[in-house]
Amino acid sequence: MSKVLIIGGGAAGMFASVFAAMNGHEVHVFEQNEKLGKKVFITGKGRCNFTNACDMEELFYSVFSNSKFLYSAFYGYNNYDVIDFFEGLGVHTKIERGNRVFPKSDHSSDIILALERKMKSLDVKIHLKSKVDRILTSAKKVTGVLLENGAEISGDTVMVATGGLSYPSTGATGDGYRFAEETGHTVTTLRPSLVPMETKESYITQMQGLSLKNVTLSIYSNGKKHYESFGEMMFTHFGVTGPLVLTASAVVGDEFKEHPLSAFIDLKPALTIEQLDARILREFESGKNKQFKNVIGSLLPSKLLTVILAQGIIHPDKKVNEISREERQAFADYIKAFPFTLTGLRGYNEAVITKGGVTVKEISPKNMESKKITGLHFLGEVLDLDALTGGFNLQIAWSTAYAAANGL
Repeated sequence: MSKVLIIGGGAAGMFASVFAAMNGHEVHVFEQNEKLGKKVFITGKGRCNFTNACDMEELFYSVFSNSKFLYSAFYGYNNYDVIDFFEGLGVHTKIERGNRVFPKSDHSSDIILALERKMKSLDVKIHLKSKVDRILTSAKKVTGVLLENGAEISGDTVMVATGGLSYPSTGATGDGYRFAEETGHTVTTLRPSLVPMETKESYITQMQGLSLKNVTLSIYSNGKKHYESFGEMMFTHFGVTGPLVLTASAVVGDEFKEHPLSAFIDLKPALTIEQLDARILREFESGKNKQFKNVIGSLLPSKLLTVILAQGIIHPDKKVNEISREERQAFADYIKAFPFTLTGLRGYNEAVITKGGVTVKEISPKNMESKKITGLHFLGEVLDLDALTGGFNLQIAWSTAYAAANGL
């Protein structure tokens, strides 16, 4: 039996503590907050989308950074293992759109409390309001941790499960990256990811609160398409957000280093340009002598239509029977490619995750142990691993935690 010290009482830290204790180790969890799982509590808008019930191929496809590194971890403990684990702890689960898995109660607290009960039943020692200041090593081997209050705790294994920089309100400070660098590890460039984006045009912010469903968002940099997907998005007081935008931020975020990006929304992706033109013509036929603004209202939400009419493609007051074929087609083209400019990402306060982290080249994929310091493991978001929304990032936390705990 060895003594395992886990820094961080979030998803990865709690999960690792359970399996390390089940394997007979003495386990201590050091959490700087007054309670465990503060970030887990707010995930999925407080409902906790804790994994995704997809097949293994999609699981890997949904990881943006270093998916091959996770081969051993995902196959060692997959998404269905996670569902079974929580069901076994009495958390009834359900699967929603996009295979997202939630507690049936829609309460993230069910996940946290189930883990906490299991930890206590296994005699895991939970140290709340206990901030680790430094990892102690000797001759390239872990010897323990130094707490902020000056206490030295000896241990055979130290697991860093501190998360990233996103949602600093939950206590995220990036300490894990500091611990990594102080122990000789490389941390890749960090940035917010799965985060809303800011826009240049005032007409975007004028539509604050408007949600669009079943649209296609495309993003270009220097004429090259970097992202295109179908789904939902929303306009805000600073720009755009919603599932399409959050996913796009993970794909195009690095492109902002050079310049703003061009974005286009196909507001009617189910229609070809010809079908859309025919639809507009039908509207025109029913109101030949009416003004354009009074005929086209059924095509788009009023907030959006007001903005599009203000662009002057067709004058709002123009009689329908005076509109030329070219004007009508230009209007259809605009609906199929509604343009705006993305100027950058929002900050960590609004980011679901942090992109970047401890380079996986210096970590063993079998048990998350450092290749540089014996007995030191890095789990979850502190590693250079990130994925789509939909429960995939928490799956990374569960799988890497299990790999570390089972590999002791």
